[in-house]
Amino acid sequence: MDEGGSRIRRRVAVRKRNRPSLESIFAASTAAELQPGDEEEEEKEEMMAGSRRKKTAEVQPVENNDSDEDMFGDSDSFADNSFLPQVDDLERCMQLPEHRKRALDLASEQLCSESNEHNKLNITTIDSVTELKMDEHTKNHSRHEDVCIEPEPDILYDIPSSQVLYFENLQNSSNDLGDQSTKERDWNASSHQTMNEELPQNSVEQHQQIDDSSSKVRTSSEENKRKSLKEHLKNAMTGNAKAQTPIFSKTKQLKETLLSEEINIAKKTMESSSDDLGPFYSLPSKVRDLYVQFKGIEKLYEWQHTCLTLNSVQGRKNLIYSLPTSGGKTLVAEILMLQELLCRRRDVLMILPYVAIVQEKISGLSSFGIELGFFVEEYAGSKGKFPPIKRREKKSLYIATIEKGHSLVNSLIETGRIGSLGLVVVDELHMIGEGSRGAILEMTLAKVLYTSKTTQIIGMSATLNNVEDLQEFLQAEYYTSQFRPVELKEYLKINDTIYEVDSKAENGMTFSRLLNYKYSDTLKKMDPDHLVALVTEVIPNYSCLVFCPTKKNCENVAEMICKFLSKEYLKHREEEKHEVIKNLKDASSGNMCPILKRTIPFGIAYHHSGLTSDERKLLEEAYSAGVLCLFTCTSTLAAGVNLPARRVILRAPYVAKEFLKRNQYKQMIGRAGRAGIDSTGESILILQEKDKQQVLELISRPLENCYSHLVQEFTKGIQTLFLSLIGLKIATNLEDIYHFMSGTFFGVQQKILLKEKSLWEITLESLRYLTEKGLLQKDTIYKSEKEFQYSFHITKLGRASFKGTIDLAYCDILYRDLKKGLEGLVLESLLHLIYLTTPYDLASQCDPDWMIYFRQFSQLSPAEQNVAALLGVSENFIGKKASGQAIKKELEEFWVYKALLVELTKKLTYCVKAELIPLMEVTGVLEGRAKQLYNAGYKSLTHLANADPEVLIRTIDHLSRRQAKQIVSSAKMLLHERAEALQEEADELLSRPSDLPGAAASAAEKARSHLPSAF
Repeated sequence: MDEGGSRIRRRVAVRKRNRPSLESIFAASTAAELQPGDEEEEEKEEMMAGSRRKKTAEVQPVENNDSDEDMFGDSDSFADNSFLPQVDDLERCMQLPEHRKRALDLASEQLCSESNEHNKLNITTIDSVTELKMDEHTKNHSRHEDVCIEPEPDILYDIPSSQVLYFENLQNSSNDLGDQSTKERDWNASSHQTMNEELPQNSVEQHQQIDDSSSKVRTSSEENKRKSLKEHLKNAMTGNAKAQTPIFSKTKQLKETLLSEEINIAKKTMESSSDDLGPFYSLPSKVRDLYVQFKGIEKLYEWQHTCLTLNSVQGRKNLIYSLPTSGGKTLVAEILMLQELLCRRRDVLMILPYVAIVQEKISGLSSFGIELGFFVEEYAGSKGKFPPIKRREKKSLYIATIEKGHSLVNSLIETGRIGSLGLVVVDELHMIGEGSRGAILEMTLAKVLYTSKTTQIIGMSATLNNVEDLQEFLQAEYYTSQFRPVELKEYLKINDTIYEVDSKAENGMTFSRLLNYKYSDTLKKMDPDHLVALVTEVIPNYSCLVFCPTKKNCENVAEMICKFLSKEYLKHREEEKHEVIKNLKDASSGNMCPILKRTIPFGIAYHHSGLTSDERKLLEEAYSAGVLCLFTCTSTLAAGVNLPARRVILRAPYVAKEFLKRNQYKQMIGRAGRAGIDSTGESILILQEKDKQQVLELISRPLENCYSHLVQEFTKGIQTLFLSLIGLKIATNLEDIYHFMSGTFFGVQQKILLKEKSLWEITLESLRYLTEKGLLQKDTIYKSEKEFQYSFHITKLGRASFKGTIDLAYCDILYRDLKKGLEGLVLESLLHLIYLTTPYDLASQCDPDWMIYFRQFSQLSPAEQNVAALLGVSENFIGKKASGQAIKKELEEFWVYKALLVELTKKLTYCVKAELIPLMEVTGVLEGRAKQLYNAGYKSLTHLANADPEVLIRTIDHLSRRQAKQIVSSAKMLLHERAEALQEEADELLSRPSDLPGAAASAAEKARSHLPSAF
């Protein structure tokens, strides 16, 4: 079956409707020519047919049944009301007297042109039209010069799609022979008609007598064939009825057609210079409807409309825009991404700072991908394929962390596909000035700018100051606004007095109110900052965030608040809190943190980097759903997932021991006020008298500038950049490398950042270091006797280092450890592999309790102690240890590790039983939820992709409708991605290799054979 035919067919439930049979249509069309005796005979035949169903004299309108109806409608049996009775009609039409055929021959001559037009029955499918050829003899019997019958209400129109599939199988299985037989049949039919016209009347009568004499023999043979056909039909339909019926909605087809038409119109609009933006900013109206359906967004803010209609945006110029937190920056980026995916048909990369934000965005956009026909691919943690799968038709939205985004861009450059990337969106652009992660982000954007002139870059942030430098680096336009959908009021608390921040006041603040809360002596000692008074003003009906300087302080504050809350707080959504505790226990194998066990019943929890990813996800979901009403958290939450609150409290103007920066302060207080929920947001900064002057400067000073860290992060910055530039052949000689560096963010700021050395000197030093380390080799190319040029090429070790994103400070140590591992790799346990895959920089962060370490060491099995001996770890010097890193299969000598580390990676990623891993791959499904789904019968990705969200809600305890829809959407997206990948692999296997020996010669010979002769 062809591709179109293999897809889901239209399904029309067979209701007990009044529809014309072939027999009744024939009776109406030939009544004028029939003799009285013939009419009596036909009446008997009609009475027999009438015993099976009601007869009608005229065609009834076709009823459009949606795909949710049953295949057989209200009928008890398909044998009584389906296609078989119409087969009987067909038989009777073929058994009519021969003189009826003569009466119709004249009509056939006049309808010759119509015969060609109606010779085929069109069966509509989603992507193609399958043609079912009908016998010319049968079609001639179903026409009359006074009656015009459209092909739509024909006998196959009413049957379920399973029966349509049967006929298509018959047709497709005989396509090879069918073409030839059709030509012969058409030639015979036309010859027969010509002979009837030209032969004398007596010759025609003689011919008809011969036909009469042989009709009995033919009738017997045809009856046997028809009986066999009926039996075949019954068997096929019985089997198809038992199988799952392909579901197709005519409404869905119409919607898809309309979407395709609107996208085509949008393309033309974008290509023209017209100011008309179409139904929704050059996007189909369906996108607007989806935003209403999924996010409740009915209208854009004024600044969003202004930004989207900027000439620079319409002209696809690079853009940087900055607004306060919660201003709606992401929506503008999403609309621009959808324009690129749907209208310009190019891939999009979105770079986000943290894994949690990537997963949140994946959940939010998967539904759009399913509805609009593009893939949403996650590149975070252990997820992501390099190079990404090359799609045939649908485009991909890659959502990646900073590190994964860099690897993705590298793989696209290496495979020559960077041009397929139409847009790169960077959220939290100010992070370009933050340490090694900022250096990686800078490298990524610099490579995109250098290698693809057609890729647009969009950067957004709430805290940007030196925008001019970023504009020069990205060659971008700039847009800013101070809009905020919910008013934010800033307060300072000194002792028991609260002041409102007021830039117009002389000292920057004005008196607001005194705290009116009765404190006992015990409470005053435990809570000198009056935190209990501040939080009880909003919880449990509203949410609250309390930012604390350290992780330990988060835990202490959460416990302290719970000690002084009344028992009434325990009753608020009590059952759901117990479910959160149960899920946390499941996620940590029963070992739940005792602090969380005490605080969650009050609706309070701490949130910091000490939580596992599963714990953090469960707590964030509970907070978003309103089950938890207060988080005590560190500053990392400010730049993390979207968790807004009615009130934000800053426990102190410090992050660890460092005084708060303006950027950090703005991000923290930006979490106050939830659009569409709160009318106002409040932030309260608690300070002591000694910090008052510094705080007043903090709230009035401008945002900090961001500076390049490309050279500061030596091994993770400039050296890694040079290694990848040469490895990817972006720049391989000294002049090209220097030219590339001049276009980076560091190159723009070199006058500010470089005091002692020039950019040229730093470039030379870095290349010399890489050559001495054995990662590069230098070649001298002589252009003439006096003129020469230095060129570089990457070694195998260098390629493995940059592809494995290994810190160059440790690459030679790692190589030595891996070589040593091959001499005696112990596979009786996973300890040796875990040692080899542990990052080296974790050693400096580890400060073990040596007694616990010794106790654990003594409990090792003999095989594991053998590993310790091989690594040089002895009881005499238990403190000696080292670590390794995951590798790529770039060095052939380490091929064994690739095979061994695949399963280890999965186990370390999910830490669950093997049967739960497929479910854990779905965004938003953690261990506890995976167990619930598995026990409920959803044991694979396919089960989840085909699940009904409403059934999931009823089946799985404490699963919200939003979570159910996100799980199903994410599963569908994963399933579509894998199906597409398999299709791509199949196409590649079946395609003709471009490097096939002799292919070029044969192509040239074929081309010459098609050239016209000179004579």
